[in-house]
Amino acid sequence: MATPPSPTRDAVRGVVPKLIDLSEKVLFGDVWERPNLSKRDRSLIVCATLIATYRPEQLRGHLQRALDNGVTKDEISEMITHLAFYSGWPASMTAANIAKDIFAANP
Repeated sequence: MATPPSPTRDAVRGVVPKLIDLSEKVLFGDVWERPNLSKRDRSLIVCATLIATYRPEQLRGHLQRALDNGVTKDEISEMITHLAFYSGWPASMTAANIAKDIFAANP
């Protein structure tokens, strides 16, 4: 399956072409396509990890991907709330603000 275009990857392709190649062929072309976890479950795992490790820039795209992969807004909201107790209030509040924007773009 072809990896969908990404403005984020395209913006740095000239700087780190091998990293983008690995992202598209290995990460999204192989790892995300493995059958033992659904894309929905993978999205939950990745979003939770990005929130817990305070990676807001990457979280934006992965929250959109999570919605596209069938994770509901209510599930994302619950994940953010749950993680406040494990990864800290600031990380969850940052995630909440990002989710607000993503939700607004996906009525």
